[in-house]
Amino acid sequence: MGKRIRILAMGGTIAGSAADSAATTGYQAGAVGVAELLAAVPQVRAVAEVSGEQLATIDSKDITAAVQLQMVRRVRELLLAADVDGIVITHGTDTLEESAYLLDLVHFADKPVVITGAMRPSTALSADGPLNLLDAVRVAADDKARDRGVLVVLNNAIHSAQAVTKLATMAVETFQSPNGGAIGAVNDGEVVFYHNSQLHHLPQALSISEKLTSQQELPYVPILYGHSDDDGRLVKVTVDQGGKGIVYAGMGNGSIPAQAEAELAAAVKQGVLVIRASSSALGMVAKAEESYEQAGFVASGCLNPRKARLLLQVALSVGASAAAVKNWLKI
Repeated sequence: MGKRIRILAMGGTIAGSAADSAATTGYQAGAVGVAELLAAVPQVRAVAEVSGEQLATIDSKDITAAVQLQMVRRVRELLLAADVDGIVITHGTDTLEESAYLLDLVHFADKPVVITGAMRPSTALSADGPLNLLDAVRVAADDKARDRGVLVVLNNAIHSAQAVTKLATMAVETFQSPNGGAIGAVNDGEVVFYHNSQLHHLPQALSISEKLTSQQELPYVPILYGHSDDDGRLVKVTVDQGGKGIVYAGMGNGSIPAQAEAELAAAVKQGVLVIRASSSALGMVAKAEESYEQAGFVASGCLNPRKARLLLQVALSVGASAAAVKNWLKI
């Protein structure tokens, strides 16, 4: 018997439909159901025993924490199911990296979880979704993909959820891993891994995933984008509105303008967890000004601001301290 792969469809461009086959923008995302997606790629049946279910039919820019938690809940169930060997999720690309990273944080099994999407709607002349879906199933059904956490597969490349990001607005090669590159590829149907990806799931991922699935929302954590002449007023707004976490996307190595730094330091004293990230695409945020350390800011390491936000939301959900977050960032 072949590998049993469950396809979870979330909508997005891969399921998009446009009136004109030459159109690659202005389409309706999530218009095509999972059965139709699978019917368009009959080759998947030769790779694995596949079955599909529709979790959402949304444009991923509109995804909410409630929908993401629904996805976490279903993936958890399937990871625990004896009759499922791997999972493929079709997802819109705008927030694909966020959903992938959230799932990666609480991935507790050796079963592959692979997320894919498309940059062109299913009706386009050169739609990239069908091959991306086929490649994702190939990876999910391959024993070499086991015990690698959550993987992102598009444009013949295999990326780790922790490292990948969407760099280009419309190019099919938009997903890249700036700090290390892809960890593998699907070369004419053959799954190849260049090197082992570091696992990034949290300690006690099984119990943390259970706690998350009992919730309907995640704590509010804004990303504040650093810029010249930032006076920190948005930090004050966040604290006044009851925010318990802030990700500050600073310049370069997470640099923070003096006035914003003062407001963030005051926020920490009021019990707010602050992660210092960077708006730059390459490199990691490491130790910098001593005042940042004294204030209790947590450096994001290799995480971009959007992923640092998710880590902080999970931390707040389970009552983790700033010290625990620092340790999580070393994983």
